[in-house]
Amino acid sequence: MKNLKTVLGIGVVAAAAFFIVAADHIDAPAVQGGNSDITDFYAFQGENTSNLVFATNLQGLLSPATTGSAMFDENVLIEINIDNTGDNVEDLVIQAIPRDGKMYFFGPIAPSQTGLNSTIETSSTVGGVVDITAYGSSANIATNGGMSFFAGPRDDPFFFDFAQYSEIIAGNESSFNMPGADTFAGSNVLSIVVEVPKSMIGGSGSINTWVESKRK
Repeated sequence: MKNLKTVLGIGVVAAAAFFIVAADHIDAPAVQGGNSDITDFYAFQGENTSNLVFATNLQGLLSPATTGSAMFDENVLIEINIDNTGDNVEDLVIQAIPRDGKMYFFGPIAPSQTGLNSTIETSSTVGGVVDITAYGSSANIATNGGMSFFAGPRDDPFFFDFAQYSEIIAGNESSFNMPGADTFAGSNVLSIVVEVPKSMIGGSGSINTWVESKRK
């Protein structure tokens, strides 16, 4: 897969209508202190090279002491958007929403509507459900129709030396250290991961993909 583009987005969930707000690794002002903040979005080829993996991380900077009580918000829908025609409009979506300790996935499916508004695609014939993994427990991974699903707390994989970055911005340093200090070491996120056969995505080998969180 060539030229994979990722765009980060965040928003607010309704069973029928949703709209975008903002996003950042550290809480954006519109979602500060909330649980719909997207820290990072990753899309990459799976170990099985016939598959793509989409991973969305939320609620950054969770300490080990607070991770056990952190929960996915049942009023927040996570929507992975996939444009496989190059027009920057989603042709397919994969939606994830929690209910009673489980994460339900719908899609990939052509959305009922595109843009800032969304509908939960409960009529989708593809998707799955997985038990949300508890902090400190072995990962629960569910499979269905060639897809794999995970939801639960993980160590934050994002590496960033914020102190050195600040020194560079201030003009005191000219480059990052190798390897540098990981500002996010020891902090956790809540992750939603879905692995999908490329045959379910379509397109000509290049896709645009971005994620939104949307609140009811």
